[in-house]
Amino acid sequence: MPSLRVVLSNIGTFGDINPLIAIALELRRRGHVPVMAVPSLYENKIRPLGIEFHAVRPEIDPKDTLQVEMIYDVRKGTERGLREFLFPSLRNTYDDLLHAATVPARADLLVLGELNYAGPLVAEVTGIPWASYVLAPLSFFSAYDPPVLPMYPRLARADKTIPGMGRGIKRLARFVSRKWPSPIYDLRRELGLPHGANPLFDAKHSPRLVLALFSRVLGTEQKDWPANTKITGFCFYDSDAGNAQLPAHVEKFLQAGPKPVVFTLGSAAVLAAGSFYENSARAAIKLGIRAVLLIGSDERNRPANKLPESICVAEYAPYSALLPRVAMVVHQGGVGTTAQCLRAGKPMLIMPYSHDQPDNARRMKRLKVARVIQRASYTPGKVAAKLKEMLDDPKFGIRSAQVAAQVAHEDGVRTACDALELLYRNSR
Repeated sequence: MPSLRVVLSNIGTFGDINPLIAIALELRRRGHVPVMAVPSLYENKIRPLGIEFHAVRPEIDPKDTLQVEMIYDVRKGTERGLREFLFPSLRNTYDDLLHAATVPARADLLVLGELNYAGPLVAEVTGIPWASYVLAPLSFFSAYDPPVLPMYPRLARADKTIPGMGRGIKRLARFVSRKWPSPIYDLRRELGLPHGANPLFDAKHSPRLVLALFSRVLGTEQKDWPANTKITGFCFYDSDAGNAQLPAHVEKFLQAGPKPVVFTLGSAAVLAAGSFYENSARAAIKLGIRAVLLIGSDERNRPANKLPESICVAEYAPYSALLPRVAMVVHQGGVGTTAQCLRAGKPMLIMPYSHDQPDNARRMKRLKVARVIQRASYTPGKVAAKLKEMLDDPKFGIRSAQVAAQVAHEDGVRTACDALELLYRNSR
């Protein structure tokens, strides 16, 4: 196998980018040249790893809480995220990715996330072989495994009683979003490309290789998934520019007493936390348990009242180092956080926001490793009651350990890189 120049690109949160970093590190170990083409926000996390970096617009402002709140709106968040954030910069994204794919040398392969809607156009114009990747089953909108649509959550439950509801959900998703991708069609015309397939559901998937970077415990192949889809298993990476150590005060806290409960909102929802951390601290105090609050960099997330020594507050801690040492995790249902909980074998209480989170939450409930609480119900009393129920019931811990054993048998990074090398060989 010759040394390949592989450009890996997406636009999104750390949950979207970290799996790419994991793959890039393995590609480099195999003697290839990985190139990360992602928003400039991630440059200081990637360059210290010795990986070539190219910035891709739009810029992401980690302090823009209003933007995050807009994107996580249950009713309009997905639409506004596309039409007000991604699509206005579509031409810039195309130009930036085209440069990364051709300068200083032409790429041998492209690996593209579904939020980089300019990516398939770059592949089409340059003729560079490409693979796409998704992180959660929601992305496939299968009629046979119908997802939870955040704006219509009850439809997924109706699939059990109404024949054909899965197909109806799929048609509804296409109908509701039918006008959204007009900027993509406009850019295709500008580039002299044909109209093409629906960019939101079909054209975002590579016809040669679709990497489903999740575990089979989350979802399995369906008849209407794209051709050449390969489930790899999760691709784990959560270091901070290579540093995977716990903060000293968190390490000291863990050693000082019984296993705590972790409260976290991942890397994006943490910017729209609202009263989550205040209510979480009050629930932990009410229940008399130790807790770790991962509040991110927004000081508004720090509970206003003085906290007892039984509660530890940190901006960030690598899940891979923290979660194996805790009792359970309360989180937002993002696939990255969910994956880390599954690997650590920890029960979950999930408070989903939007996008794939309600669907991931339902899948975890089906696995019998989680309970779900809605944001409107996230009060100290209700949270304390659910935590007590789960902590007192050993079946959640037993089932979580069983699922962790399944996840441990998967090697998502190796499987994904094997598939990319095979794609290159078959494309010659």
